[in-house]
Amino acid sequence: MKITIACVGKMKAGAEKDLCERYLDRAKKAGRAVGITAVNVIELTESKAARTQDRKAEEAAALLKIVPAGAQLIVLDEHGKALDSVNFSQKVSNACDMGASDMVLAIGGPDGHGAEVLARADIKLALGAMTWPHQIVRILCAEQIYRAITIMTGHPYHRV
Repeated sequence: MKITIACVGKMKAGAEKDLCERYLDRAKKAGRAVGITAVNVIELTESKAARTQDRKAEEAAALLKIVPAGAQLIVLDEHGKALDSVNFSQKVSNACDMGASDMVLAIGGPDGHGAEVLARADIKLALGAMTWPHQIVRILCAEQIYRAITIMTGHPYHRV
């Protein structure tokens, strides 16, 4: 299974990007043992539309274009369900076990996700009640993917 973090917006070079890349690299290496063949980031350009609804619709259309048919879509949304790391790992493991070819974690733009993306979501996931900068959300997703893989493989990175 391939895992993709699909993001509206670009991450600039610096410490945040380096940390995200470190977790992605770890996930790619550890994931091979459990059938995860790739862990990638796809960056999409933020819409320049004047109206919020138009921006959200344009960004939703762009996100949905890159979601492969049959992929499990996890949408980061403030109104979503908060999962602990073990439950998130179970979602990843279940997707692998069910033969999903792809899992996509979608991080929306500054205005959030458009209705089309929310309607397509298999899981709406909240990272708590606080609002986080997109760069930190990307790092958190990369780390949790790595953590999920270590839970699946029995690696001691995640301690309970």
